[in-house]
Amino acid sequence: MLRAPLPLVSALLVAGLLAACSSTVEDKTAGWSPNRIHAEARDEMDSGAYDKAVPLFEKLEGRAAGTPLAQQAQIDKAYAQYKAGEKAQAVATLDRFMKLHPASPALDYALYLKGLVNFNDNLGLFSFISRQDLSERDQKAAKDSFEAFSELVTRFPDSRYAQDSRQRMTYIVNSLAQYEVHVARYYYQRGAYVAAIGRAQVALADYQGVPALEEALYILMRSYDALGMTQLRDDARRVMDKSYPQSEYVRSGFKGKADPWWKLW
Repeated sequence: MLRAPLPLVSALLVAGLLAACSSTVEDKTAGWSPNRIHAEARDEMDSGAYDKAVPLFEKLEGRAAGTPLAQQAQIDKAYAQYKAGEKAQAVATLDRFMKLHPASPALDYALYLKGLVNFNDNLGLFSFISRQDLSERDQKAAKDSFEAFSELVTRFPDSRYAQDSRQRMTYIVNSLAQYEVHVARYYYQRGAYVAAIGRAQVALADYQGVPALEEALYILMRSYDALGMTQLRDDARRVMDKSYPQSEYVRSGFKGKADPWWKLW
């Protein structure tokens, strides 16, 4: 086995060390106080440079460890991650904050922010252009959002964030019910009537008092009719007439894709 001459090995090691030193990024915050780091991070965040604010808040967490400023840095970092589109990281930061500081006075805000992260993630950036209803998207984020808001209003009913959380919870429940109806309509329009009945029944059983139930009943009625199940069809029609005596579905069939029931927040 050939060995490189000793002087050559030494030269290569020195060259490697020099390259490593030259590529080392200087820490511009090395001599900064925690308050200055916080001020700089806030300035970056206020100007919309969330990607620059995140590492500054991380520095602040370490420099001010064990102080209220470090707790504030965690919350601010989560918000910056959320605004930068790093939503999984934002949720992880918030979960860590709540685990480390269960008695923090900012706990209600942490829950509110966690709800917002998933709420907006579920809505989708370009849904207002495509006119895609929140109910037509994956519902996991909506459910996670609901859980965070629900925990907030249960534990902190007088929080400044409680009222908005309750409104968002109503919106989410509507969307979850509408999701089931959207799937039921999809099956019905493709002739999969048994599947349509199943999804319509889920909406009717799991949700009460939401706008989507009118269409769920109509799909149920039409699907039973298509399958020749006249007794069940007539039962569904009686419930429909009693619950929605002026139903547009009964008069005109399925509604077109005009203005959806939801609105951008």
